[in-house]
Amino acid sequence: MKRFLSVVLLCGFSMIAQASEGVVQLESAHDVTATADKLEGILLSKGMTIMARVPHSKAAAGVGVELRDTELLIFGNPKVGSPLMKCEQLVALDLPQKALIYADESGKTWIAYNDPMYLKARHNVEGCDEALAKVSGALAKLTGAAAK
Repeated sequence: MKRFLSVVLLCGFSMIAQASEGVVQLESAHDVTATADKLEGILLSKGMTIMARVPHSKAAAGVGVELRDTELLIFGNPKVGSPLMKCEQLVALDLPQKALIYADESGKTWIAYNDPMYLKARHNVEGCDEALAKVSGALAKLTGAAAK
């Protein structure tokens, strides 16, 4: 029985550790709404299209669930995403890009997004390293500017 519990606990801990694999997170100096507003403005100024802004915590409140402040921005640019999909069509499962802006249990605000290099591995993208590097750099700059 002890051995079984050890295996169960080890499996459980490895799932928790893997839950953030491939996710880039950075702390914001602003609250969730201000960070999302700032990121949205930056994205629009760079010619990105905002497909949706999902106020998860407001939707949760509408069904009686208390959720810390959480918003999701869905955005993209076909000039960037289309070449990636041409390299590997399944990458379209993770496009357009998403940025999650949320408050953690201590009240700190975070911006999180999928690491494009993780998407490369996830979808076995070949021949698009230059495009993926550009996307990685752009996401880091855009989210970094929004977090300041």
